[in-house]
Amino acid sequence: MNPKRWTALVIALVLFVVSIGVNSVIYALKSSATATADQIIEEQSSSVPTKVMEPGNAKEKIAYLQVDGTIQKVDTGAFAVGYNHKNFLAQLDAVKKDKTIKGVVLYVNSPGGGVIESAEIRKKLIEMKEARDIPVYVTMGAMAASGGYYISAPADKIFAMQETITGSIGVIMQTINYQELAKKIGVRYENFQSGEHKDMLSPMRQVTPEERAMMQEMINESYETFVDIIEEGRGMKEADVKKVADGRIMSGTQAIKAGLVDEIADRDQVIEAMRKDFDLADAQVIEYQDPSTNWRSLLGLKTADFFGPSLEERFMMKMLTNHNTPQMMYLYGDN
Repeated sequence: MNPKRWTALVIALVLFVVSIGVNSVIYALKSSATATADQIIEEQSSSVPTKVMEPGNAKEKIAYLQVDGTIQKVDTGAFAVGYNHKNFLAQLDAVKKDKTIKGVVLYVNSPGGGVIESAEIRKKLIEMKEARDIPVYVTMGAMAASGGYYISAPADKIFAMQETITGSIGVIMQTINYQELAKKIGVRYENFQSGEHKDMLSPMRQVTPEERAMMQEMINESYETFVDIIEEGRGMKEADVKKVADGRIMSGTQAIKAGLVDEIADRDQVIEAMRKDFDLADAQVIEYQDPSTNWRSLLGLKTADFFGPSLEERFMMKMLTNHNTPQMMYLYGDN
């Protein structure tokens, strides 16, 4: 074999080996792309970065936390927008462990959300307060309704803007029925079940009176829990709570008259009030951040996006998986 043929054969062999290596790497990346994105979100949520909002004594800190958006456990980390439930619970744990934090200002700007998620926040908030024996002030934004008020109730003081929409004390569960539409377009639902009520709230049939009574009993139970929490947190009588616990919304000034809010103030005034009330004039104010917005998270997610399903595809898969059944909500409005 002449030298040219040998050279061509060697080049072909090298290209073949390189091709196998590249394809193996791409296959491995593709097979783990979705898991990689989820791991990045998981890892980022478990660490809680902070930034200094107002300089001061680092041995005496006021922690500024935010609940901004619908209180619901959804995988929003891939889009870095909206409320991050896992990260917020991690923030409460971080405050509980940090002995330098002497007070918490909690900003609530939310229409509420899931019954379970709201209860998780309240539980963590109370655990943190009791473990550290530190004050918690709530400052309400444009809206702190339903579940937004539920998580505010344990605070030592609640502040709102005059224009804040709050209240909406109650529980809601919604489902859709498209039985008639299915008939019109020729779609029939075949169902196999073990019990009479296994398909309760199916969108392909009417709810029976018995099932409606069952659901109402569940709603009433969660409603009474909500009322009890306000009684405990605000030191109010049950009758006084129930006067306004009919789902109505109210302004900040109306909420003061109802006993649900203490004072009208904005965020800066609330921080200043905590400084004054607890001798924290020189305290440093720190803000906890959502780590899913940092460069490492975004770079990792973009890599996963290149080799695997797109961010939009992953988001839609999560939404279809997690939100295809009715849920009880402490929620105001159509969110």
